[in-house]
Amino acid sequence: MSDIYVIVHGAWHTGAEMEPAAEFIRQKGHQVFCPTLAGNRPGDNKSSTGLQDAVDSLVAYIKEHDLKDIKLVAHSYGGMVISLASEVIPDRIKRLIYVNAFVPEPGQSLTDMIPPMHVGLFDQIAAENHGAIQLPMPVWRESFINDADESLAIASYKKLNKQPYKTLTDKAHLKMPLAASPIGKSYVNCREDTVMPHSYPWHPRLSERLGLFRYVECSGSHEVWFTDPKAIADAVIKAARD
Repeated sequence: MSDIYVIVHGAWHTGAEMEPAAEFIRQKGHQVFCPTLAGNRPGDNKSSTGLQDAVDSLVAYIKEHDLKDIKLVAHSYGGMVISLASEVIPDRIKRLIYVNAFVPEPGQSLTDMIPPMHVGLFDQIAAENHGAIQLPMPVWRESFINDADESLAIASYKKLNKQPYKTLTDKAHLKMPLAASPIGKSYVNCREDTVMPHSYPWHPRLSERLGLFRYVECSGSHEVWFTDPKAIADAVIKAARD
């Protein structure tokens, strides 16, 4: 049976970085779409684009392509976006799949869910760059893509783009907690992900906010999309199964 997947990228990324994993999913006979959110497109205003702009861009993309019965997949920051989008177009979504992604409570921002030291770093970078933030290379190398060799770490870093900080500080004005949503939910946890300290984990700290959900583990770092796209593709398919 052919399913429809929409993969939503995280901060500093575009849909292009999701394509290698998407291609493995397509090889299984499924349709896969990888949109780029507002704020990460060429020419987007990095100082004023906010979380709701990103949500609106995803909803518009899904409606424009008339996609239904979607397995809506999100990586990292993308979890903020699909959480809000799920309240706008619940009739088009079959399952929400979070891949080391943020699961907000109503009224919470992404920066409310990360360690204070990270917020301090982002505040400083944004203040020096008109509201846009770029990851320092050492942070990318050691925390985001710690399972890559040096050449892949450098090559992948060059593909990143500046993230509007407002998308990370805006509050998610959800009408209800994700646990109360009737949409099916899954959480994929990459075991070598050290973006969040393991004392401040993705799972179960954030995943349990989904209420009833399917749990899938995968080897790899936060950026397994670069380092092992087949592994994350297989994990997503497993998380999406009915």
